[in-house]
Amino acid sequence: MAKVEEILLETPVDKKTLKKLEAGDMIRINGTIFTFRDKAHQKAIEFYKRKKKLPVDLNNAVIIHCGPIAKKTKEGWKIFSAGPTTSMRMEKLEEGFIKYSNISVIIGKGGMGESTAKACRKFNVVYCTFPGGSGALAASYIKKVKDVFWLEELGMPEALWVFEVENFGPLIVTIDIRGRNLTEEIKVRAKERISSYIK
Repeated sequence: MAKVEEILLETPVDKKTLKKLEAGDMIRINGTIFTFRDKAHQKAIEFYKRKKKLPVDLNNAVIIHCGPIAKKTKEGWKIFSAGPTTSMRMEKLEEGFIKYSNISVIIGKGGMGESTAKACRKFNVVYCTFPGGSGALAASYIKKVKDVFWLEELGMPEALWVFEVENFGPLIVTIDIRGRNLTEEIKVRAKERISSYIK
């Protein structure tokens, strides 16, 4: 079986680079990634609407739908698990977040819907999935916690964490900048197959 070629991206990710990616491609990330779950999405969108400055620069950034398990030590924060949470939870928020933030890459778990796919196509963003149930593996690629924001207000899982990562992946491009959505394609094929059995 031929080995799948992995594409290494450095952050911040130039949107021109994303034009070369297609749904199904395998990538890894070097550089800085930011965690954004439900509450952080909501808070960031409120900031943008009020024209308030976020504590981080998300221009061409990589975000991950992640609520890490962390412990404060003498040397700093230690991340024990950093696997993505179910991304469909952010479906109602993602389009607005993409529009305001100008991010380049979203990392999550499972699929995302038509609203996110449209936003990816309009704003040149890719959505990638990380293997489910691999929180410890994800944590192994985090070399440093650079900062954390909104920790007291939102709590550990929902806070905005800033990670320095190396070789973070493997990530499968699930929605590309043309809006091709592998999850929806699989759903369609599954329905067709089921229908063929029920005749």
